[in-house]
Amino acid sequence: MSALGLSKPPEGGVQGQFGAPANQPPIVQVDGLTREFRLGSSAGHAVLRAVDNVSFRIGLGETLGLVGESGSGKSTIGRMMIGLLPPSSGDIRLFGKSIAGKPGQANLKAVRHRLQFVFQDPYSSLNPRMRVGDAVAEPIDIAGKLDGKARAQRVAELFEMVGLPPSFAGRFPHEFSGGQRQRIVIARALALNPDFVVCDEAVASLDVSMQAQIVNLLMDLQDKLGLSYLFIAHDLAVVRAISQRVAVLYAGEVVEIGEKRRLYAWPRHPYTQALLKAVPRPEVGRPRQPPIKGELLSVLDKPTGCSLAPRCPHAVERCRAEKPRLREVEAGWQVACHFHETISPAAPGITSL
Repeated sequence: MSALGLSKPPEGGVQGQFGAPANQPPIVQVDGLTREFRLGSSAGHAVLRAVDNVSFRIGLGETLGLVGESGSGKSTIGRMMIGLLPPSSGDIRLFGKSIAGKPGQANLKAVRHRLQFVFQDPYSSLNPRMRVGDAVAEPIDIAGKLDGKARAQRVAELFEMVGLPPSFAGRFPHEFSGGQRQRIVIARALALNPDFVVCDEAVASLDVSMQAQIVNLLMDLQDKLGLSYLFIAHDLAVVRAISQRVAVLYAGEVVEIGEKRRLYAWPRHPYTQALLKAVPRPEVGRPRQPPIKGELLSVLDKPTGCSLAPRCPHAVERCRAEKPRLREVEAGWQVACHFHETISPAAPGITSL
């Protein structure tokens, strides 16, 4: 258990290219994922590249944490993963089957039950006029899987799985706390026995004690059901607690990805270093580390070279002229920085979890 009451996930093993576990095939495979949005009129539009050539793998029963500042493209990736947004280019594969395309396409429909989404806000995620038991059963009803007694038994089973009495099924959303609502949302996500769940800031709207309970619930469900998660968050402490590997996103690009213990102890990219140094530590007399200077880069105005160059204290002319590619520095550990070997700091000492 951690200092915050969070159970520790199993450590990752030997990693392969793009951080994929080398001892098993990935269930999720993302290659060159890009999403562009056109702004303005067709005659004089600008193109906003919210996600830029992102690649990663997620193994069976594994959690990949995806972190970055607001506006970095995290949620856009999550929505593309389950088909709410089509990618502009690139591919997403679930168990080897491509699911990248427009919502409603046959290849996505065929595997829809195998991937689900947990949204940030449990208040707006539930219909206030629908009893929560019916909300949990809605995916079952749409799929036409069960009816009558079998449906009721499945709903009761799902409530028990998330730590709620089955008798709560007849109540309405306003009768529950935020943490209870998120448990209901998780139960609904599990209704069709998915293999892969995207959690988009799933605990961000909860207080710290409730965050710990929901994170522990997600890890317990992962152990019991063999679930794989893409866990999107801005809270690095929560990401460290639940993830085996972590991908750091800046201005729509993955700048570092690797096994969480090594990445947190010895971050190789300046942006990862800055994020970790900004995490509060409960130590009397410890000087607060200054955050990285400047504002998050506008994806409408990316420089030719490294996207972080305008804010990076280590940037030189090469950084501004030549874009660093994401390259493997150790097995399963990739960094997009020209000078990752010379600027790696001592361990930033984030609060132990």
